[in-house]
Amino acid sequence: MDLIRIYQCFCDRTRLRILHLLARSPLCVCHFQDILGEPQVKVSKHLSYLRSRGMVTATRHQNWMIYSLPNKRSRELEANLKCLQDCVQSDSMFARDLRKLARLCQNCCEPASVFATNKRL
Repeated sequence: MDLIRIYQCFCDRTRLRILHLLARSPLCVCHFQDILGEPQVKVSKHLSYLRSRGMVTATRHQNWMIYSLPNKRSRELEANLKCLQDCVQSDSMFARDLRKLARLCQNCCEPASVFATNKRL
């Protein structure tokens, strides 16, 4: 994967938050809305941007589109996603997103497969 493509995706805070969350768990748009506190249109636009550049994949699960990181990742993408995980450790917004994700996973009535752990990161 081209580094320019990766960095274009990384240059937006909302997209960084989405990628950070996807490193933990596949999610649907409604979950991103809850966690990020952003409207569906904005979340969908960012997911579409990431998907068109190969940064996320989408699969249908009944009525939901579940977004996740690609199973096969280039060395460059893998290194940059790891760097993102390392860099956000001291950022309170990213920590807050993970706490919201944990609460969502505990309280959600969706099938457990929706929240299957992403084993790559």
